[in-house]
Amino acid sequence: MDGKNRATIKIGSHVNIVLKEDQRSGELTEGWVKDILTSSKNHPHGIKVRLETGEVGRVKEILPDED
Repeated sequence: MDGKNRATIKIGSHVNIVLKEDQRSGELTEGWVKDILTSSKNHPHGIKVRLETGEVGRVKEILPDED
């Protein structure tokens, strides 16, 4: 799933984000959502989140939960 719709992202979701400094290269950073920073229902570039590591970026994909 992509990260453009806020309703699909929950606190604790396992996601890949692109950090501001990685927007040109498209390098993804994997982590778990601590805070959802975008207040609108959707965003064309991805919902902005803060990971548990403190990194902030836009969600590019939501990963399946590990069992």
